[in-house]
Amino acid sequence: MKKAFAVVALSGVLLSGCVISIDDDMRYDGHDNYSSWEERQKDNRDNISRLNVGASIASVRSVMGTPDFDELVVKDGKEHRLLFYRTQRSKGDGVTTKDECTPILFVNGELVGFGDSAMQVMGL
Repeated sequence: MKKAFAVVALSGVLLSGCVISIDDDMRYDGHDNYSSWEERQKDNRDNISRLNVGASIASVRSVMGTPDFDELVVKDGKEHRLLFYRTQRSKGDGVTTKDECTPILFVNGELVGFGDSAMQVMGL
């Protein structure tokens, strides 16, 4: 009986410091830092505003990181790649959707524009 009580008491002490917190509006940035969805969106907007036409997909990914969505369309013999990055929040449901993202458009591997207007101009 004393042994069982000691095991239970010891388990409580050992496990008392364990807390698991799941927050759908937090993300891990790959550098041992967590940041809020607001910071992520601001960073994405800031980074997008500094992109230059003609940049390669690889160079944009090195600045922006992994996109929330990645699409590829071949139209008129040209490869159109769309990378979507979260830049605004529409619902607090913890799920990123395309309407919360800004598309970055590449044609044949080169940046040609970003935003919904770029997609409309290209007929996508």
